[in-house]
Amino acid sequence: MTKAEIQQVKLRFGIIGNSEELSRDIDIAIQVAPTDLSVLIMGESGVGKESFPQIIHQYSKRKHGQYIAVNCGAIPEGTIDSELFGHEKGAFTGAIGERKGYFGEANGGTIFLDEVGELPLPTQARLLRVLESGEFIKVGSSKVQKTDVRIVAATNVNLTQAIQDGKFREDLYYRLNTVPIIVPPLRERGDDVLLLFRKFAADFAEKYRMPSIQLTDDAKQLLLVYPWPGNIRQLKNITEQISIIETNRDIDATILKRYLPDINTQRFPTVVSAGSSSKSFESEREILYSVLFDMRKEVAELKSMVHDLMAERGAVSMVPQTVTPVSNVPAIIQKVKAQPMDEGEILDPEYISTEPLSLDEAEKELIRKALIKHNGKRKSAAQDLNISERTLYRKIKEYGLD
Repeated sequence: MTKAEIQQVKLRFGIIGNSEELSRDIDIAIQVAPTDLSVLIMGESGVGKESFPQIIHQYSKRKHGQYIAVNCGAIPEGTIDSELFGHEKGAFTGAIGERKGYFGEANGGTIFLDEVGELPLPTQARLLRVLESGEFIKVGSSKVQKTDVRIVAATNVNLTQAIQDGKFREDLYYRLNTVPIIVPPLRERGDDVLLLFRKFAADFAEKYRMPSIQLTDDAKQLLLVYPWPGNIRQLKNITEQISIIETNRDIDATILKRYLPDINTQRFPTVVSAGSSSKSFESEREILYSVLFDMRKEVAELKSMVHDLMAERGAVSMVPQTVTPVSNVPAIIQKVKAQPMDEGEILDPEYISTEPLSLDEAEKELIRKALIKHNGKRKSAAQDLNISERTLYRKIKEYGLD
């Protein structure tokens, strides 16, 4: 496709940006649309993967058929088969009527399976059968049904690693990954971040009926070098915060820094794209262990700094002479108290203390704090913890946090 044609597609689907990788992805989506090949869209959370299945559907022969988007990570494991494939009346407790299911509803159309990596293994087997033969069986039925559906899937996890961990079927991966589209993260899209900021600022100015915020040159430079772990979603949220809170509509780097979390203190690493050689953090326990281990190292370093400071002030006798070594057990910071000291004054400082916790206890504590932070909104808490809603529901039940 020509650049002008790709630009028309961007305008139609509200895609902002001029990066070559983004344009290449759009070109691939247009080229594969007339076929019935399965497409797997990969990329970090918040990069805008949901636009590509819509492009594929609208430029396909199925454009007049149903388009159904399903968030696989938001459906509880016990009901996902019923949601996707339907059920017969009385198939399980609560099945008071017959349900057609998404694959029945979308016959002749397109199904977009977002967060496909969150599907349980039994459901993956059912999905593989649909891909191979177009057949499925409703829950509670023995009758084989046929469906003519185009499947487009998306994931923000490393499926290759998931296969090695026994969490994803290798045969399903190759069936879904007939044509891969890898959406670039925002930090690799250059000046696109400025274009997106300008668009979001204009949108929020219109929404809240106020002047649009403008960036100074130093703020623009900061925007360009910030790594954006939350990608476009994070940029949009920050732009909205600044638009509402700041009375000064000219935003410099000092103001902008208040809204940009330090990447070194991010609680969770960004999930890597498929094919990356970087470490994958698909397991919640791995994530929690890594974060808590880093926190414990920082505690030890802070203790050392306190010791050095007190030694300089002549109060070394008040401070333990050795820093508690980092053990293999995660710990949670319990208390930090720092007070200024006048000349000659000796204080009895309260040191940073750590209490060893089991990994389950640490996990429960982080989930509890996330729920409090977001006023019990599970969707927001799950995004903050970088886990699926279904996983969060399971953890809440497991730890009695209802």
